[in-house]
Amino acid sequence: MKKILLVEDNEMNRDMLSRRLERKGYDVVVAVDGQDGVDRAARELPDLVLMDMSLPVLDGWEATRRLKATPATGHIPIIALTAHAMAGDREHAMGAGCDDYDTKPIDLARLLTKIENLLARHARG
Repeated sequence: MKKILLVEDNEMNRDMLSRRLERKGYDVVVAVDGQDGVDRAARELPDLVLMDMSLPVLDGWEATRRLKATPATGHIPIIALTAHAMAGDREHAMGAGCDDYDTKPIDLARLLTKIENLLARHARG
């Protein structure tokens, strides 16, 4: 079972998405802010991270930069999740080290395709 770390501060979004991912067969670990996400990623070593970009304590951009700069977590694929769908936001997320980008509200089918593609690409090395 693949492990996904969901870093999301909104309880309703976190609960809804974690339940839906678990129903699809993923082991979901949650973090409630950017620093918690960095710490949990180091402890849990998930197969993939779903990173909200607007987080308290440490925003998603900085949390992503820290994960990608750390040898133990730098290889973990990260998908940015954001309600900010403005021009340049995708480039900003990718520039921080995210491997993909998706907008809120979440389209589960689209997100699952991105998750499966990144996990398959990561498995191939």
